[in-house]
Amino acid sequence: MSEKRSLTLLSLGHACVDVYQGAVAALVPFFVTERAYSYAAASGVVLAASLLSSVVQPLFGALTDRWAMPWLLPLSALTAGGGVALSGVFDSYPLTLAAVAVSGIGVAAYHPEAARAARAVAPDGNRGMGWFSLGGNIGFALAPLLVAAVIALSGLGATPLLVVPAVAGAGLCAAAVRRSRRGALSGPAAEGCGRDDWPSFLRLSGAVVCRSVVFVGLSAFVSSYVRQRTGGGDLAGTAALCVLYAGGAVGTVAGGRLADRYGRTAVVRRAYALTVLAVAGVVLVPGPAVYLFVALTSAGLYVPFSLHVTLGQDYLPRRVGTASGVTLGLTVSVGGLAAPALGALADATSLRTALVPLVALPALGALLLRGLREPAGRVGPRLPVR
Repeated sequence: MSEKRSLTLLSLGHACVDVYQGAVAALVPFFVTERAYSYAAASGVVLAASLLSSVVQPLFGALTDRWAMPWLLPLSALTAGGGVALSGVFDSYPLTLAAVAVSGIGVAAYHPEAARAARAVAPDGNRGMGWFSLGGNIGFALAPLLVAAVIALSGLGATPLLVVPAVAGAGLCAAAVRRSRRGALSGPAAEGCGRDDWPSFLRLSGAVVCRSVVFVGLSAFVSSYVRQRTGGGDLAGTAALCVLYAGGAVGTVAGGRLADRYGRTAVVRRAYALTVLAVAGVVLVPGPAVYLFVALTSAGLYVPFSLHVTLGQDYLPRRVGTASGVTLGLTVSVGGLAAPALGALADATSLRTALVPLVALPALGALLLRGLREPAGRVGPRLPVR
């Protein structure tokens, strides 16, 4: 019971922290309209949040492999929230980039330790990690609504109010640490046994990078794109972003249940195949039907989300922190590196043309996953390759 309560606190804290991953993308349309940023300049904001996160995330993962650092959870939550809270205060573009970069560092510091801690207290393997990941997905889904509500008050100058989830998240993480002071969260950071399977882990990571570019690209531009395709206003765009994020709530939980029945690698491969068709629908289908394909894309992107984490941890049983940092954080951040290229393409051609390459990426991810075997880990049934 104590472990379930700790997992619940960690999941809620995860929701509060991942508000700030979603908030950066949700702020992009407002930077475009209020500050007249080009698509390339606005996508540079997404890049700033991702770049430092990408660089420092492996460092934090390696550190958590050597030492348990539960105190890092509340500190990183406050850092993530503080950066986003300041992003709308500065009229200077470089200072705005610096603020979101600080937020990215907070996110980078949070995920490896949080994933290690959640795995330590998860009572039922895939489903436990699914619930932890669900917390983050809920944070993503709430971000556009929170940002829209705050911006409605007095424009980008109201972003300091966005620090509130960070304070709540820090409190929740601190409570989880206190509950487990003598338990799993404070125990040795790396207790795994067995051999690290780097070739399989690298193939998995390549597939997750493909998934990440699709997710970050859509996060940054689907709001503006749906406004154009449907002829709607801000509400139409915000609704599309909410659909993209909210589908994760169903997809993540479903992923854990499906993996218990069919095996993780089989579920992940089929999810990538679904994503190819769904993203094609987003790009090609006009009118309100685009929302259906945004929902299907969300399912395809989120069903394998927590499975990436547990697969990575089981491929690298001696480096759980590193595996968590890469699958849960680094590869997500790397997706932001492609955002400026998509923005530049949109400026040069059209937003629709810029989204066309996103159809091919999940297909490439599916190719990388072909023949990938189920690791002999502590979660996931040992099933034959499908």
